[in-house]
Amino acid sequence: MNLGKKDMAGYIDQTLLSPAATEEEVSAFCREAYGLGFAGVCVNPSFVALASGILRGSGVKVCSVVDFPFGAGGFDSKKEQAEAAVRHGAEELDFVIDLGLVKGGEWELLEKELTSLNRGIKEFSACLRAQTPERQKGGNESVPSVVTKLILETCLLSDDEIVSSCLCAKSAGFDFVKTSTGFAVIKDSSGRSLPNGATVEAVKLMRATVGSGMGVKASGGIRSAADAFAMIEAGADRIGTSAGIKILGEIPCG
Repeated sequence: MNLGKKDMAGYIDQTLLSPAATEEEVSAFCREAYGLGFAGVCVNPSFVALASGILRGSGVKVCSVVDFPFGAGGFDSKKEQAEAAVRHGAEELDFVIDLGLVKGGEWELLEKELTSLNRGIKEFSACLRAQTPERQKGGNESVPSVVTKLILETCLLSDDEIVSSCLCAKSAGFDFVKTSTGFAVIKDSSGRSLPNGATVEAVKLMRATVGSGMGVKASGGIRSAADAFAMIEAGADRIGTSAGIKILGEIPCG
């Protein structure tokens, strides 16, 4: 695959989701990302306002996570977290799927919840943006709605569960499906930790399921340009990684 640094940067959500991250670390992280052309910077909800202030005018979107990393907080919690993140400046939201509904085969209920979440946050975002000073002064510029992504945690799912989850997200109007949080804990019978991030196989399956009209984000364990290229070739059009600057450094051309 022949992608230069600028092209690759446009695929990347540069990510810092450590629960131990400090304000100083997040600030330095965002300043480092400023002007590099990343699709977005993804931070925990408590740092959305900080990231939004630093990245304003850079073209780098502020992304945050909702009900991360377990997805077990329920509808009301997800709704409140999403609205708070948008209120503080988040332009993209990565929701964690309710794995209990997936494992229970509650597809109708899952789709209903996802539809309500997606529709509700997009309406909330549109109303909030319409109230900004620029809009109140009569500007006619386009104000995009918040971008929504659904994290499936593919390492915990069967192929059939991945397909059904993707179809629910698509029917609910989500903009992307995403592979992983990177925080799932999986061990074999001997207690050895197993991979918990994106795989080429999962990305291919997700792309085949949602078609070309919906985004696929590969995230978790992507630490090199070779990893990123493999995911893009498999069908990903967004890469979530904490190693975005390292990845760009491994690409020789501009």
